[in-house]
Amino acid sequence: MNDSILTITELHLYLKIPKQTLYALAQQGRIPAAKIGKHWRFQKSSIDRWMRSQHRVREHQLAGIKSGNGNNN
Repeated sequence: MNDSILTITELHLYLKIPKQTLYALAQQGRIPAAKIGKHWRFQKSSIDRWMRSQHRVREHQLAGIKSGNGNNN
């Protein structure tokens, strides 16, 4: 998996996320992706940046909850 462009199957194996979840995230524009014809493609470097950003968002949310500033609706 050293290629910079991943298929949905390769991304599924790389992230260990179900393919259906990845399809939904891509269709909703919540994960960096490109649709070429009927096929989704993912640039590995963009996915890696996206994963790091998701981790930072989660850390920020947890910090807010621990300090009592979280929104627990």
